[in-house]
Amino acid sequence: MVPLHLTKVAYGCDSIEYLQERLALKAAHQPAFLTTRYLPKRHAEIVGEDVGGGSLFWIIKHQLIGRSPILGFGEAEGGRVAIYLEPRLVLVQARPKRAHQGWRYLAGTDAPPDLGEAGAGIAELPPGLVGELAGLGLI
Repeated sequence: MVPLHLTKVAYGCDSIEYLQERLALKAAHQPAFLTTRYLPKRHAEIVGEDVGGGSLFWIIKHQLIGRSPILGFGEAEGGRVAIYLEPRLVLVQARPKRAHQGWRYLAGTDAPPDLGEAGAGIAELPPGLVGELAGLGLI
């Protein structure tokens, strides 16, 4: 079974570097999380044992650029829901994605592949350059 993912605009982030910095800051407050009003109705498909775990795919400048694995869901202050994340950014093959408010579901079959082996050497490039190349749709 393929996991279900979420997409979210990296609000206030204009580059991959800045998003990585924000995630690193969140890592200082273990576990890293962000909050939302409502628990996703399909949360079991995102973190269920039988699906292997979904990710939160980040949108910067109308491009899906990376993902942070979702560890689970919990309660946050004010009756909100916490989405617990691994505080790392796994770069993916950039794909156009319209901006939206809040989060949206992304089927595992529609998720862009990680750069991983296909992007061998990309990790050595400066994050700013990776962001520019992704914005141009070259990686």
